[in-house]
Amino acid sequence: MGNVYKLSRIRKGKTNYRKRERLLLGKTDFMSVKVSTQNIYAQVLRPELNGDKVVTSVHSRELTSFGWKGTLKNLAACYLVGFLLGRKCKEKGVKHVVLYTGVRPFTTRIASCVKGLIEAGVTSPHSPGILPSDGRISGVHIAAYASILRENEDEYKSRFSGLLSSGMAPETYPDHFATVKNQIMQAHFEELAKDSRHST
Repeated sequence: MGNVYKLSRIRKGKTNYRKRERLLLGKTDFMSVKVSTQNIYAQVLRPELNGDKVVTSVHSRELTSFGWKGTLKNLAACYLVGFLLGRKCKEKGVKHVVLYTGVRPFTTRIASCVKGLIEAGVTSPHSPGILPSDGRISGVHIAAYASILRENEDEYKSRFSGLLSSGMAPETYPDHFATVKNQIMQAHFEELAKDSRHST
């Protein structure tokens, strides 16, 4: 039996061509999410014959402009990235996307990003059971753990040094999350109002 030739991107684990083929045949805008050790980057792209065209994108560093003080890679940040991406999609008239993971596994962080996108008003095929709970995303467990650990000041400061250095008490994590989400919503409404004034 002769050797079966594999394309370079298959050998290197960079492309799943079966998924890619279905994506191109569907002719639907798709979302790609990349989670690194420090940040999250999400894009909505449009497949075209000459390559994918980026419709809009969000990097987790953008969250700081809305006052976010938490880490840029946890479930809350993933949700907010997805939520901001969804708002940007709405501004560009994108109403529906599919998730494309390529060769990357589907993780809870990606699921959190998908939930944010959907709750921003963009539809996307999904199974509700795979999406993290609201409490998990907003950091209720972080606040509860901080309240318990508060009695041990040294351990408390050690565990939450990052949040404390940013001026945020970990017990207020859910409230902070809600505030930043509202800031994103407000910015979206202001952008729509601005566009409306320019069009008249």
